[in-house]
Amino acid sequence: MSAPAHDRTGAAPAFELKGSRFTLSVLNLRSTDLNAIGAQLAATVAQAPGFLAQAPVVLEPATGLDTAMLDLTALADLLRTHGLIPVGLRGGDDALRQRAQTSRLALLGEGGMPAQNAPASTTAPAPASTPASAPVAASRAAVRVQDRPVRSGQQVYAAGGDLVVLGAVSAGAEVIADGSIHVYGALRGRALAGARGDESAHIFCQAMEAELLSIAGCYRLFEEADPTLHGHTAHVHLNDDRLLVDAL
Repeated sequence: MSAPAHDRTGAAPAFELKGSRFTLSVLNLRSTDLNAIGAQLAATVAQAPGFLAQAPVVLEPATGLDTAMLDLTALADLLRTHGLIPVGLRGGDDALRQRAQTSRLALLGEGGMPAQNAPASTTAPAPASTPASAPVAASRAAVRVQDRPVRSGQQVYAAGGDLVVLGAVSAGAEVIADGSIHVYGALRGRALAGARGDESAHIFCQAMEAELLSIAGCYRLFEEADPTLHGHTAHVHLNDDRLLVDAL
C-alpha cells in the first residue's frame, strides 16, 4: 500500500510514501565496552568484508545489560568506521530509547516497525543476530542447478527458489538463494539462504568449511561454530532466531 503525496497546485507528486519490509541484521550487544566492540567488529569485517559492507544494522541490548553509561552516538560512529550503518534501536529501557532518539536512531518494535510511542520492551531479546523484519517466504517454484564448481570471486544467485551446486564452492565465492542451498561438495565460501527473509530456508553441504553462513539475514562466521564440524557433512538452519550448524 502506498500513499502518494498530494500537491494542491495540481503538479505531479515529487515522491510516494510506501510501506515495505526489509531484512536487517541485529547487533545484539553483550557489552558496553566500545574498545571490545571495536576489536570484534574489526575481526568480523575482516572475515567477511563484502557481506558486511554498508550493511544496515539494528542495535539491541542483551537481557540484563547495564546500558546507563552506553554512549550510543559514539557506538554509531564506531559502526560507521567499520562500514556498517546503524539505523535503529530495538528494546532497551526508556532512558536508552530517549538517548537513541537524541542520536537520531529509529525506535523499532519486535516486528521491525517504528515504535516511537511504544513502551520499552519487557521481553527477552533474541540471543543472536536476527532479522528485524517479518519474514517474507520465498517462492519454491524455481530451482537453479549449478552444474560446475563455483570459483573464487564468483557469485551465484537463485532468485525465487533453491540453489543446488553440483560441486564445491571455493573460498572467496558466494552462493545466494531466496530458498535453501544444497552444496554437493565442499562449502568454503559464503552461503546466504533465505535471502528475501524466508526463515524456513536451510543450507546443506557435504564438507563444511564456510567463511560465512546466513539464513534470512541471521549470520555467523563458521569459526564460531563447533570446530569438530569442519570438513564434515552439515546442516544449517534457524531455531528460535538462532543460526544452528549440525552434523548430518
